Amino acid sequence: MLNEKENSLGYERVEVEAPFEMPCIRIADFKKCPRRSIVEFGALPEDRAATTHALALAIANASAAGGGVVVVPEGKWLCSGIRFKSNVNLHLERGARLSFSGAPEDYLPAVSSSWEGFECLNYAPLIYGYECENVAISGEGTLVAEMEVWEEWFARPPAHMEGLKRLYEMGSKDWPLDMRDMTEGDANLRPQFVQFNRCRHVLIEGVSIVNSPFWVLHPFLCEDVVIRRVSVKAHGHNNDGVDPEMCQNLLIEDCVFDQGDDAIAIKSGRNRDAWRIGVPTRNVVIRNCEVKNAHQLLAVGTELSAGVENVLVENCRLDKSIGEVGHLLYIKTNERRGGWVRNVWMRDIEAGDLRKGILGIDTDVLFQWRDLVPTYEKRMTRIESVRVENIRVGEVGYVYRILGDERLPVADVRMSGIKYESAREANEVRNAQAVDCPE
Repeated sequence: MLNEKENSLGYERVEVEAPFEMPCIRIADFKKCPRRSIVEFGALPEDRAATTHALALAIANASAAGGGVVVVPEGKWLCSGIRFKSNVNLHLERGARLSFSGAPEDYLPAVSSSWEGFECLNYAPLIYGYECENVAISGEGTLVAEMEVWEEWFARPPAHMEGLKRLYEMGSKDWPLDMRDMTEGDANLRPQFVQFNRCRHVLIEGVSIVNSPFWVLHPFLCEDVVIRRVSVKAHGHNNDGVDPEMCQNLLIEDCVFDQGDDAIAIKSGRNRDAWRIGVPTRNVVIRNCEVKNAHQLLAVGTELSAGVENVLVENCRLDKSIGEVGHLLYIKTNERRGGWVRNVWMRDIEAGDLRKGILGIDTDVLFQWRDLVPTYEKRMTRIESVRVENIRVGEVGYVYRILGDERLPVADVRMSGIKYESAREANEVRNAQAVDCPE
């Protein structure tokens, strides 16, 4: 992680109550910083080149000054990607619509990133910050991804699958990052919309986000992150709302998720890359959020090899008309992952019908990877101390399904205050100890 640097900004201290020791989160306070419109730097409506150049100039200027707010005014603006610098708040005024090119070549040269838990060089995320501190995206405007090419890349043709296999092999054999360029050939690994990579004091607040090539918000190896009052609508392939990966001290609150995949999916890297980096995802609070559509309210894994601990989800509501949500809480891993999951709390949740269950824990989830690539090394995931309390739902497939591994059983799972209208299937517990759940 970055060392603390002197700067002219103050900090907002965000205190969060949780059933575990939750450190105070600090995010930069830009209230006293100068504000300059991108128009001052040459931005022109409907002119992608001019606006992209103006955004880069404005961000560089604000950073060099020790802190500043880059304002995107009302109107439709086109750009070809944004590279963040420290001490910058990108602020979209109400009525501002910033539309990001769907041309992959606009996101070259390749940058340090990751794809489903493996580090690699890939197309730059549409908004990308690397080793920054004191960064923010704020306002009441809208960020939009133009999807024509990315939608073509949603398919998984043979060249894409071969690319995935190649990255898996490189990660499994500790290839250096500079030899993992996934933009060569036709692997077509789609970039994230927003990725803050190895950053500190990160705020994403107020904006709406529409569409995404891949994961929408991806804090990666970050400390002190707040995501609040953000609305996300993205129904493409792998369009999770937020994927915190190997992050510590994170708050997600008052957000609205309308997703083609999980609303929130907590990650901590995959296999040898994560074991090498060794940074668990720790101290995550998710509260007061609304889900309009998603596969899961909260998924943990399968990329969890560096460990996940101290997670609270509370006071969230799922639109009762959805009927497409699988689980409220789904913890998934397999014999290749290692790592651990412990001290996970979910409480005070209201939802309608669920396709699957309130709680799912599965230790044998491999998807297409089961036959695509071999198992080089087996490491079990320790899953323990899971609490689910005060849940109100409609019809469910089952209340809980806990499928542990006999080599390392799941331990200490407790559910209480569970109210549901009916269940289509019986609950199931295999290879688990100290389970206290309703019959």
